Amino acid sequence: MMVSTKQQQIAKLAKDRPELAFTSLNHLLDIEWLYTAYKLTRKDGAVGVDGKTAEDYEQHLEANLRSLLDRVKSGRYQAPAIRRVYIPKGDGKVRPLGIPTFEDKLVQRAIVMLLEPIYEQTFYDCSFGFRPGCSAHQALQSLRNHIMDEGGKWVLDVDIQQYFDTIEHAQLRQFLDQRVTDGVIRKMIDKWLKAGVMDGGKLQKSTIGTPQGGVISPLLANIYLHYVLDTWFADTVKPRMVGRCSLTRFADDFVMVFEQYKDCYRVQRVQRVLTKRFARFGLVLHPDKTRRIDFRFLYRKSNIRNGKWVNFDFLGFTHYWGRSRRGSFIVCQKTAKNRLARTLKAFNIFCQKIRHKPLDQQWAWLNQKLVGHYVYFGITGNIKSLGCLHYKVQRLWHKWLGRRSRKSYIPWAKFALLLKRFPLTTPRIYHRYG
Repeated sequence: MMVSTKQQQIAKLAKDRPELAFTSLNHLLDIEWLYTAYKLTRKDGAVGVDGKTAEDYEQHLEANLRSLLDRVKSGRYQAPAIRRVYIPKGDGKVRPLGIPTFEDKLVQRAIVMLLEPIYEQTFYDCSFGFRPGCSAHQALQSLRNHIMDEGGKWVLDVDIQQYFDTIEHAQLRQFLDQRVTDGVIRKMIDKWLKAGVMDGGKLQKSTIGTPQGGVISPLLANIYLHYVLDTWFADTVKPRMVGRCSLTRFADDFVMVFEQYKDCYRVQRVQRVLTKRFARFGLVLHPDKTRRIDFRFLYRKSNIRNGKWVNFDFLGFTHYWGRSRRGSFIVCQKTAKNRLARTLKAFNIFCQKIRHKPLDQQWAWLNQKLVGHYVYFGITGNIKSLGCLHYKVQRLWHKWLGRRSRKSYIPWAKFALLLKRFPLTTPRIYHRYG
């Protein structure tokens, strides 16, 4: 039986019987299932603690898959530790990232392929992060539509501090009990939770958190917040509001929007209760990124209230009230200042590093990076921010080409001629919102 057919059967059963806990799933794991998981696993990722690449694993692929299947079914599979590296964040801090071994990624993908059909029937439509068929742009458009169509006036912008590192294992196991009790699957998940992290040659064990970078971590994180936040919002918060309200969540970053002015004081209470509820499950709201916003637009020339712009940031975009070409008030989205500054800083460092490379090579690399930025930030109404980035990257390239040596200064007029030969890709809109 095809893997996709098996997944469809799981999804149908999960949808028809929402209270069912699946006690037997591991019988679906076979060589075909593992081979499909192998094809879906990235082959160009960094190596884990064993130092083996995808090419090494592929040399004896069938034998490796059969050995892996036997070890998983018999319970002899030992989850290796996660290799930890640190990547810089925009605020000057670093984010820990976990890198599993290739075989561990493969078997995690196989387990995710079993669990996704179940939880896709369980998750609410307000959740967009790390789900098949969902994206950050869908979350942005959904949030904009909620504000525009439902008259959203009060916004609660929330961010969870170190979310992936603070998920409590005991609570997560209780949430998993509601839908999956298969012994083989649950033992595999427990092994990954207990595997530990190899940081600087030292093995660190932990009773909380799921290392970022694991294939199964985003799904477990979504399951945790589904029960802690999404279900609570739908069952407890919504019925207590006078007007309409909505939740838009992408991973651990989420926004609540409320319609009625009468709900203003209820929003304050939601924030207080949310803080206490999260504390019960080991989570802490980020003090600097969590705030309550009066997002009512003004029928005046500008939408400034108390000397400050009425706006908020979500998924790298600043949301604010503006006017359409017809003069009506609309919610606009532009690149957030901190994201733009971070991008320009990265381009500055990149131009400095590659300044001695051949011009055609520099030009190709810069265009590749620019297009990558445009693909994400190229949404309706954001062309001005994209144009600003395009212009400033030209200036940065000019600056570092003129610093290759003491005699390499290039007048701007000469550089303009060079740009005609090596033009940087101009901005364009990739995502159009109605």
